[in-house]
Amino acid sequence: MTRLDIATADLRSRLHARLAEQGWAPLWSLLYLGFLFMNYNTRPYWLSFTFASMLVFLPLYFIAQLRTGRRQLPFAMTVALLGYLLLPQNTGANTYLVYAGAMLGASGIGLRALLKWIFVAALVFALEAWLLGWPDQYVGLSVVITAMLMVAIGAANHFHNEKRLRQAELKLSHDEVRRLAALAERERIGRDLHDLLGHTLSLITLKSELAVKLFDRDPLAARREIVDVEQVARDALGQVRRAVTGIRTAGLGAELASARLLLESGDVRLDYATTSVVLPPEVETVLALTLREAVTNIQRHARASRARVDIVTDAGEARLSIVDDGVGSVIVPGNGLSGMRERLALLDGRLEIESVRGRGTRICASIPLPPEASTTAVHALA
Repeated sequence: MTRLDIATADLRSRLHARLAEQGWAPLWSLLYLGFLFMNYNTRPYWLSFTFASMLVFLPLYFIAQLRTGRRQLPFAMTVALLGYLLLPQNTGANTYLVYAGAMLGASGIGLRALLKWIFVAALVFALEAWLLGWPDQYVGLSVVITAMLMVAIGAANHFHNEKRLRQAELKLSHDEVRRLAALAERERIGRDLHDLLGHTLSLITLKSELAVKLFDRDPLAARREIVDVEQVARDALGQVRRAVTGIRTAGLGAELASARLLLESGDVRLDYATTSVVLPPEVETVLALTLREAVTNIQRHARASRARVDIVTDAGEARLSIVDDGVGSVIVPGNGLSGMRERLALLDGRLEIESVRGRGTRICASIPLPPEASTTAVHALA
């Protein structure tokens, strides 16, 4: 693969990523170039100069779309300069100043700095128009309209950029919560295995040594010790398997914390309450994965403002309830719902879904508990 092929593939991937992030907005924004042709100047070659400026502008515009942060600033300044150069030939050249304001807003500079640069750009535009002999009332009207558009679009891009950064920070926090929860679980398992194996292996060693000593004098007693060793080893193996199962377990506590971060990034308030009963690992895993799928659906599709999660144990079963006040709709089973039902069915659980258009959705997952899991009171966490 040549360097050109690598560069082309890299450019294509970055374009796809940008389209995934912003949609088709950058392309729709090019329709604003139509204002370049609202020219009141009668110079004979204004149209040729305008098309030539567009040939310069379009590469700058698309390259700027692939840049992030302050790397867009040089492109904003170049586009503004292009507008000033075209202004003697085309009175609609202030269109490029509006594009420059949009790029400034997306560059990540502070709001005060953004307004300062827009003020300077509008002042230079006013001075150039006055030097070109434009009528005073037309200069004032053009400068006001241009500045208003630059402020409106630049500020919109600024706040959109701020929101995107906050969402990225929340995603990092979301991932960090899960990572720390997994790390804490691994440390707990390590301590449990250390205590378990230390005691068990010591016992097996003692009984094996005793069996060796009794082998010649009392074979029957030696046999009993060997049987005990076998039983201790089997018990230890079962305990190790139960402990190691936890390392693959998705914890409800971590999922609830992650759910709150995810929903609050979309301005959805989450309240939840949970039981203090220690659930079997396999039950907790299935409920945690069900919660994750349900919360992801709320964040993507529900357009809700509030959601609530309740986890209770009652009548020999654990129940997970997720309710939102979103738009609601007719439920079309997909991979997510099918996965929920299949995981619950493996533990003889069931899934109930109620969705009313305009009144939100309620999902309830229930799993029978083994007899040793006792019922306890529910503690509100939020």
